[in-house]
Amino acid sequence: MSTRSALAIGALLLCVIASLFIGVIDMRPGELLTDPEALWLLSVSRLPRTLAVLLTGVSLSIAGQVMQVLVQNRFVEPSTAGSGQSAVLGIVLMTLFFPGSSIASTMIAASITALLGTLLFLMMIRRLPPQETYLVPLVGIVYGGVVGSIAIWLAWQADLLQLLDVWMTGEFSGMMRGRYGLLWIAGILAAFTWFVADQFTIASLGRDHARNLGLDYRTIMALGLLVISVVTAVTIVTVGIIPFVGLVVPNIVSRLQGDNLRHSLPLVAWLGALLTLSSDMAGRLIIAPYEIPVGTLFGVIGAVITLWLLYSKPAMRHS
Repeated sequence: MSTRSALAIGALLLCVIASLFIGVIDMRPGELLTDPEALWLLSVSRLPRTLAVLLTGVSLSIAGQVMQVLVQNRFVEPSTAGSGQSAVLGIVLMTLFFPGSSIASTMIAASITALLGTLLFLMMIRRLPPQETYLVPLVGIVYGGVVGSIAIWLAWQADLLQLLDVWMTGEFSGMMRGRYGLLWIAGILAAFTWFVADQFTIASLGRDHARNLGLDYRTIMALGLLVISVVTAVTIVTVGIIPFVGLVVPNIVSRLQGDNLRHSLPLVAWLGALLTLSSDMAGRLIIAPYEIPVGTLFGVIGAVITLWLLYSKPAMRHS
């Protein structure tokens, strides 16, 4: 293991340990050996919350990387391409027509609507001029706004606006033992992406080049859409929408590591986990004992980073 890798892992471990001891109830490491209540708090609340944050940051970052490969555009992610809003629409529809449905059924419905919404977005951008890079995210933002407005209108008609707000604003305050299990599905899909990273790298060259190299382009596209849809649905059902994670993290890593997904995906996962966990800890500390939702805080941070990405001179190197 190189020195850089060791430092990266060490930084993340320090954040994980710090996260376990940040909260409304003061808890010190030594109390875990002497106070049963401290150990209970760690196992029921602090550890599940920290794991949920890590899984969310990793899966959203990798889903954003996959979407950018499929769309061949650096400035899109599920929450700015209609995928997140489509998942929310699926949740609203399930709540309206099947109010007693299980969380698993809601996740499946949200995955299906996210998949359909992403497919519609891909069909729309095919008609755009390829040289107009910024038109793709603009169309995605408008499209996501339309889908989100439909979800809000339906929720307003059924007096579900307060419930809708929970899904539209990502936060981890309710993460307890037994309430974040679905996020492991997103984590497994994120790990699976690494095993097909070479195929995604070839797919990023375009359909014709990929086919000339012997790649089954449709299958890889289908796998990518499945990863995006399920990860988006799982995270929204569990914690809500957290914007910009899948946008800024792949772009930062691309400038540092290049475009070879086999090499860059571990760094994408690490940086996504680190930034999301840091934002969650900051949200717990800024106005303690109250919290700022991580979706709100990361929305501000992500907007600033996105502006920097737009106006700074890229210094990419391909590996």
